Amino acid sequence: MLRIVLVHPQIPPNTGNIARTCAATKTELHLVGPLGFELSDRYLKRAGLDYWPYVNLHYHHDLAEFHAVHQQHQGRLLGFSVRGKSSYLQWTFQDNDWLLFGSETEGLPQSLLAKCDSTLHIPISQPEVRSLNLSVSVTIGLFEARRQLKIF
Repeated sequence: MLRIVLVHPQIPPNTGNIARTCAATKTELHLVGPLGFELSDRYLKRAGLDYWPYVNLHYHHDLAEFHAVHQQHQGRLLGFSVRGKSSYLQWTFQDNDWLLFGSETEGLPQSLLAKCDSTLHIPISQPEVRSLNLSVSVTIGLFEARRQLKIF
């Protein structure tokens, strides 16, 4: 089963939108703290609408706690970064992959990128545009993995 991991997300509506996507696709959502907001934040709840009961949400206080959970379940860690080595379009996804995304302002920590099995990027044609919105990036990566794995 594919999993989405948000490491230190900062903007509640982004996380709420991602939670809604995860609910719609029955994809586990892992949040790694510290977060830039409280889980009770009204903007987070509003962006997720009334779909929160359908989100398979896991909260990890820090990276060490997340790594312990990952060790139990295995699977490849795929870090999405603007400096990723491979395009997500050229990658072959597996059903037990963990798709990792960093905060809106900092991306994934270098220490975590070093532990990833691979780092992926989403090609951007306009060089003046540094990155895409976090919720857009998650959706792009998740749906390409689902398309390849024929999860409909």
